[in-house]
Amino acid sequence: MVGDYSLPNLKLPQQPEVTLGRYAQMRRKFLKEHHRVLYYNLLTRGELTQHLAEVEQRASKMEETILSQMAQKEGVTEQMKAEDMMKWVRLMNALRSSAQEIVKAEVIFV
Repeated sequence: MVGDYSLPNLKLPQQPEVTLGRYAQMRRKFLKEHHRVLYYNLLTRGELTQHLAEVEQRASKMEETILSQMAQKEGVTEQMKAEDMMKWVRLMNALRSSAQEIVKAEVIFV
């Protein structure tokens, strides 16, 4: 009771403490801006943190897999790393950027 009004005492369910990485934060922002109903449904049911943790795990695993496949396909090896470090770094950065774009398109912005 607040004055003459009866206000409900609403509390969100307890959610576990999880460190959210880059992909989870991007997913949360995407849901909040483009899928508000889904975002607030997950939030009020107490499932948002779990959803974001699953997305983070799936996206990270997918990025690692894609990156290793692309590196193998392009011939980026440990021997190249030992012989020409700058070339190896340049190629790996380009491959990592490509892999991240694929992950964003297939996991985050869906």
